[in-house]
Amino acid sequence: MLRVPRKFDLVVGRGEGTTPLNAFDAALLDAGIGNLNLVRVSSILPPGAQLSPGLQIAPGTPTPTAYGYITSSTPGQIIAASIGVGISSQDTYGVIMEFEGFCTKEEAETRVRQMVEEGFQMRNLSLKEVLVQGIDHKVEKIGSVFAAVIMDY
Repeated sequence: MLRVPRKFDLVVGRGEGTTPLNAFDAALLDAGIGNLNLVRVSSILPPGAQLSPGLQIAPGTPTPTAYGYITSSTPGQIIAASIGVGISSQDTYGVIMEFEGFCTKEEAETRVRQMVEEGFQMRNLSLKEVLVQGIDHKVEKIGSVFAAVIMDY
């Protein structure tokens, strides 16, 4: 049986590399999670999960992660990624949304906030709080941005 995560953190990063994968890896390292094994999950925050800024997870740990990213090889292009977490007023589960696109950090954060609000409306949940983090990057050669919620036990 799988355990239910009890802690979470929002992380963002940007990076450049000689290949798209190296750029993505650089963004993960910048976000502080480049040495974890990310296990991609969909967008529900478990009931009772608590925000734990600076969450420390041992290298190589399989880590439940909801994330968005974008990579570009067009020099001068602006790319952005953002992550949003909606916390329920009823202390039930939360909703995580991720966004990536060719825009600024501010535009990405606005869009992900709207997505969280819509996700709560669709579920008929009352929204207590929205946490948002975003990042943008002007591509030099091959660039990547990454935004995620990582979870731990």
